[in-house]
Amino acid sequence: MAGMLYLVPTPIGNLGDISQRCRETLEAADFIAAEDTRVSLKLLNHLGIKKSLVSYYEHNKAYKGNVILERILAGETCALVSDAGSPAISDPGEDLVKQCAEAGITVCAIPGPCALVTALSISGQSTGRFCFEGFLSTAKKSRREHLEALVGESRTMIFYEAPHKLMNTLEDMAAVFGPERPISLCRELTKLHEEVVRTTLGEAIEKYTANPPKGEFVLVVAGAPETVKEIPTADDAAERVRQLMDHGLSRKDAIKQTAQELKLPKNVVYDAALNI
Repeated sequence: MAGMLYLVPTPIGNLGDISQRCRETLEAADFIAAEDTRVSLKLLNHLGIKKSLVSYYEHNKAYKGNVILERILAGETCALVSDAGSPAISDPGEDLVKQCAEAGITVCAIPGPCALVTALSISGQSTGRFCFEGFLSTAKKSRREHLEALVGESRTMIFYEAPHKLMNTLEDMAAVFGPERPISLCRELTKLHEEVVRTTLGEAIEKYTANPPKGEFVLVVAGAPETVKEIPTADDAAERVRQLMDHGLSRKDAIKQTAQELKLPKNVVYDAALNI
């Protein structure tokens, strides 16, 4: 009988954020698949847990994914952890989950620490609708293409960024979204020097030019402002009917097409076109 895969979130900074359920799952698992076994070993030592560790990260996931899958199919239970936060979110664990799903293996995700949700909740930005964009490319062309694809995105956007890449990212964001676009820069979440800077892209560039950034960042960027659609008037309807009639349409057909184009009741367009 096949075992199970548990997705166990780990603290993003404060070790006190590990839940009792996460602790119990790590203790009960037959083995733990970890992004960096050295990082996970520190957490296990803190919890007083001794467990077999298997490395599973971006550059060995193809081979190790099959090894882990075989062990689970043989009846073992695996707990998957990343260096920090929820595994499988902007993380190679995504591929292991797909493999397990395709093999019919039960995958259980345990709720817990997640940097993107933590940052969004304290950002001061709109939280009703948002999208997670993960890490941007280190290559300028790819990074700009990614951002340009989001020009019309009206939802709040969340990105992860490292301190040494922050300035390039902010400059490209300002060039694409405009320097006045609001941004909340959430740094060192749950750690001793946690900080949230709520500002604009232009002001953020000035701040971190004068004070080089330190620590890992979650960037919460306001979405594009909703464009206000103008409501067509009777004069707009009459003008459109006139244009269509000038191009050879009958009055009846011109009224029908205008009503469809402007999303107006046909009788309103008819009344507006009476004097044509």
